[in-house]
Amino acid sequence: MKNFALLCLMLVTSVLSLGAFAEEEEVVDTYAYYGFEPDIVTNYISNRKKLGFVKISVELMVKVPEDLIVLEHHDPLLRAAIIEILGAQTEDKVKSLTGKEEIRRECYDTLNRLLELEIGKPLIVNLLFTKYLYD
Repeated sequence: MKNFALLCLMLVTSVLSLGAFAEEEEVVDTYAYYGFEPDIVTNYISNRKKLGFVKISVELMVKVPEDLIVLEHHDPLLRAAIIEILGAQTEDKVKSLTGKEEIRRECYDTLNRLLELEIGKPLIVNLLFTKYLYD
């Protein structure tokens, strides 16, 4: 009788753990990335006589791969917004790590705001600078 009760307990535990595992698999998100091609190159406000420039590669992370089509359609609008943000930055901000993060955050917020105006919802989960060069 003890063995039967133990066997039933093991069977119930196995079934419950399989159900929990199946639920976890359903929650997993599939992320996709949209990269601007070619890299974005623009000037920033320089403290020197020489003109300063920044060259970046930007990747936009979205939850649903189908959203990549929407991002591709709005590429010119999003690219122009990033160029405008970068062009308004000071040399000190462009060259500092905290400034770089502030610029990244501003780009993220602005692009999501633009997408919300255009399609009614923000799509971007994260914005990554995969290349960040300045002179």
